[in-house]
Amino acid sequence: QVQLVESGGGLVQGGGSLRVSCVASGRTFSSLGMGWFRQAPGKERDFVAAIWWAGTTFYADSVKGRFTISRDNAKNTVYLQMNSLKPEDTAVYYCAAVASHIADYSSPRLYAYWGQGTQVTVSS
Repeated sequence: QVQLVESGGGLVQGGGSLRVSCVASGRTFSSLGMGWFRQAPGKERDFVAAIWWAGTTFYADSVKGRFTISRDNAKNTVYLQMNSLKPEDTAVYYCAAVASHIADYSSPRLYAYWGQGTQVTVSS
């Protein structure tokens, strides 16, 4: 089993920055593909970013150029640096992990492990 714990959410003004973190345990971190998803009230859980075993990164078009995903295998941690935040970025942000290659990195149903989520609120 893999346990994921997010932290770093909060309230920030539009245009500001925030970094959320996710610490993984229970499995060798370098063997996990990691993703960030977000879910706003009344909406589906949407893909934000993913980072694969070799460090390859993927981003949703809505965050490309503003958000950066990174991982520190020594600390078992994946980060999401969010810059130029907009009110529409407001959501609960979830960390997710997968232990094997999947066909679609943006599909939440293909990730086996999930954190509890951290709230990010961007004021206008």
